[in-house]
Amino acid sequence: MKIKTLAFLMFVAVFAGNVFADVDSDIRDLQLQKETLNSEIAKLNSQISATDSMLKADEKRYKTLQDRYRSDSERRKAEIDSLNTKIKAVAAQLNDERNKQARAKNRSDNVAAKRKALMTTLASLSKQLEFQVGQTLPWNRDVRLDRVKSLTRDIESGNASAEESFSRLKALIAEETKFGDEVAIINSPLTRKNGELINAQILRIGNQWMVYADENATVFGSLVRKCAGDAGKGCASVEYEWNEDLNLEERAAVKFAIDVKQAKKPPQMVTLPVSLSIVKEGK
Repeated sequence: MKIKTLAFLMFVAVFAGNVFADVDSDIRDLQLQKETLNSEIAKLNSQISATDSMLKADEKRYKTLQDRYRSDSERRKAEIDSLNTKIKAVAAQLNDERNKQARAKNRSDNVAAKRKALMTTLASLSKQLEFQVGQTLPWNRDVRLDRVKSLTRDIESGNASAEESFSRLKALIAEETKFGDEVAIINSPLTRKNGELINAQILRIGNQWMVYADENATVFGSLVRKCAGDAGKGCASVEYEWNEDLNLEERAAVKFAIDVKQAKKPPQMVTLPVSLSIVKEGK
């Protein structure tokens, strides 16, 4: 009985030892599994923490990018507004410049038109003066006429500016005005109507009188103006010839006027007969 009991107890002890051994093994396995799980949990926590850190960094970067984008957008909008303002200002300046150029062109065109009209007027006045000089006394007439014709050619060809043309025309008119007012005398060879060549003292009083006497005061003459043809309002052309059939009164008046001009007589007023004028019989 004791032996059975002892054997049973030994069996129970062996069985319990086996059971405890299995339990220890299971406990160790569970502990290993626990450690493995804890390690995995730690890794997962680390990954979660890294992910959270990355998310926070992404959120921060996104916010930074948003702020930068917003700042850039505002800056670019301000720049665009500034550029638009500058473009409008430049466009206004360009428009003003175009208007100024248009006004300047109009003024230039007006000046050019006025200059053209002025040159036309000057050419017309020069031709009128040329015509008048051509009909005036034959006293250096070719020289005087050449100067006027030269001016007319320069005006019509554009070789003379308006200022130069006006100045030259003014000078020529002044010369012709002086010619019509002055009293002049020259000693010059003169061919009479009969072909005789004499040394004459020729006296010109303005453009209304021209008389001569020879050096011995024996031959006298006065210039007579005659129309050749009729232009309706005047002579188509003018011719001059010497009238050498002077009476005693006319001869005496011519000699006296020449003597006064040559200072052979005291300075005084000289009265010439109207018959000695270059214009006779209304012409």
